[in-house]
Amino acid sequence: MNKIFKYTAIATILLSLGSCTLIEPLDENLQGEDRLNNDPIFAEGLLLNGYEGMPNQYSFSDVATDDAVSNVVNNYRLMATGEWNAQNAFSSRWGQYEQILFVNNFLEVIENVSWKRDSVTNQLFRERMRGEAIALRGIRHFWILQEHGGKSTSGELLGIPYISEVLSFDADFNIPRLGFKETVARINTDLEEALEYLPMDWDGDLAKRPSRYENIDSERYQFVFGATQDGRVSGRIIKAIQAKMNILAASPAFLNGLGDNYQKAANILGDLLNDNGGVAGLDPEGLTNFYDFPNGTRAFPEVLWRENVYSSAWVEEANFPPSLNGNGGVNPTQNLVDAFPMLDGTPFSTSHPDYDAANPYTNRDPRLALYVLYNGNDLNGRIINTGVGGGSDEVDKVQGKSTRSGFYMKKLVAPDLVISNDGSTTTTEKMNIYLRYTDLYLLFAEAANELGGPDNIVDGMSARSIIGAIRARAGVGQDNGDSYLMGITSKEDMRNLIRNERRLELCFEGYRLYDLRRWGILNTIPNVKGAKYNGANYTLLNVEPRIYGDNANYGPIPQNEIVKFNKLEQNQGW
Repeated sequence: MNKIFKYTAIATILLSLGSCTLIEPLDENLQGEDRLNNDPIFAEGLLLNGYEGMPNQYSFSDVATDDAVSNVVNNYRLMATGEWNAQNAFSSRWGQYEQILFVNNFLEVIENVSWKRDSVTNQLFRERMRGEAIALRGIRHFWILQEHGGKSTSGELLGIPYISEVLSFDADFNIPRLGFKETVARINTDLEEALEYLPMDWDGDLAKRPSRYENIDSERYQFVFGATQDGRVSGRIIKAIQAKMNILAASPAFLNGLGDNYQKAANILGDLLNDNGGVAGLDPEGLTNFYDFPNGTRAFPEVLWRENVYSSAWVEEANFPPSLNGNGGVNPTQNLVDAFPMLDGTPFSTSHPDYDAANPYTNRDPRLALYVLYNGNDLNGRIINTGVGGGSDEVDKVQGKSTRSGFYMKKLVAPDLVISNDGSTTTTEKMNIYLRYTDLYLLFAEAANELGGPDNIVDGMSARSIIGAIRARAGVGQDNGDSYLMGITSKEDMRNLIRNERRLELCFEGYRLYDLRRWGILNTIPNVKGAKYNGANYTLLNVEPRIYGDNANYGPIPQNEIVKFNKLEQNQGW
């Protein structure tokens, strides 16, 4: 890994160039540890850097899966078509160690900083920010593990190096990977410690405060742990990450159900979801209201962790069809379109009695029309024609702007935004999301089913009840009591349905690449197809191959790190 040493973080955030002349010494404006100790705002900058660059829903890594293609060459397109290797580790998260550097530096100086003159408040700030830093360290290691954990060249299931202290100039940077289970345990140790310092939510609720603060008065507690801190890592966020880590560990590509990770995940998620209202707590507007919401909205029941809302049009500029002055970047595939079931909840089939060859998107899961711009679908009343005669929206009409598959992405864009012909745009409010509840409900269903099948009850909920609520929210199977879901009796059939529901509900948000990998099936996905219309008839297109080897389920460690550090063992096949 890169040499992590004590002053790199300070230099990165504090160095700026002053004025200079040719005949006088440079005013270097270098800052040292003394300022960290004496300037709490300055010192907190180390902690805040730990929040930078978090994975969110706008990675568009789905173009490396069977769900989408890109109409321009980018890293994920190269990754999917055979160019992924240790020299080109396109999805690498090894750089997350930089944020770990920042929080470790912060933890080293935190006791020396005077946060407030009042000694009690000063200690509260110290403990709260210690909890944040330790939690962020665990979370960052989890994200690195998700990408780089895997079987080594010797066949051993390995995790990653765990960096829990600042490394000095003369330290040994040649650090081997821990075993996979040991890495999970180290992450969990950090997350458990952080829970001792942090509230479940940033609402200042004295009834839910950690036990160590039970004698703190309301005014001080509200000041340090109140709503003004919303957006920082909290106890609820930590528990969600713990659940996701246990699901990862239990998945087929890793421990494959051995041990108690599914049970741990189910128990943690059961508590979180019941605190959210259980099955009934699934946000009825959660299909779209996390990306398409009125300006000024600040309440998002679907969203567990997010950044601040900001104004932008970049997603629309990148993905609107060219007729709407966009660049049509992410193109859903026919493979994904076929994954949306019929309206009655049964899997899509051309032999279904409700299938209409002239109108193949009618009598389908309503989420299809919400998430995919297919031929004849509209965006805020603006009809999109991707077939012959569709102008710039036609398949492969304008390189780098038109769809390659016959479909455009509708999810994640604001339908009423306007990009004018001169390139000027209206803007809309957006937010980067790190955790949302639908993901957690689906993970609970996965864990509960793996533990005991469709009707296994954990904390009052089952896989069947969760999936039923998700499909009911979408409007699927409502005329027949969702007979397809109710007819499932085996763990295997329910597993397939849960995986498909994750595919649909979370499409284009960056989940599928990591789902396919932890399920151990990225190397089995088919080549992707599209559709081109000529009137009412369409022809299936072979759009792009999917070239993944048996090594694809475990991402490579960047080769330059392997070359620098001989104790760092590469994943198998890279």
